[in-house]
Amino acid sequence: MGKQSAQTGRESEDLAAIYLTGLGYELLARNFRGAGGELDIVCQKGGVIYFVEVKARRRGTMVRPAEAVTPDKKRRLASCAEYWLYCHGKNTAACSFLLLTVEICPGEPSKIELVEDFLHW
Repeated sequence: MGKQSAQTGRESEDLAAIYLTGLGYELLARNFRGAGGELDIVCQKGGVIYFVEVKARRRGTMVRPAEAVTPDKKRRLASCAEYWLYCHGKNTAACSFLLLTVEICPGEPSKIELVEDFLHW
């Protein structure tokens, strides 16, 4: 990942954390690494734990943010989520995956879209 891509990713994850907090989600972890993957954000709301994948793209790129989550990435996310649940003693917790996409539009506010249950496991 290039320096600019890494910075865009961090900024998008910061924006996502603020957005989710504003919707009433409680942040539990950011950038959790384990089991061959990384969880961008782990949060909870209403007794449900949510694993959030944040994808950002600049307006006009060929690949939309949601299309950047490959089947292999989804497998790694599921494995990492299971590991997070195990590490935190929450193996029986209700959980779900969210995809939060950020479309970066220079000179305009970024557009955010939240996709619920984007990964079924």
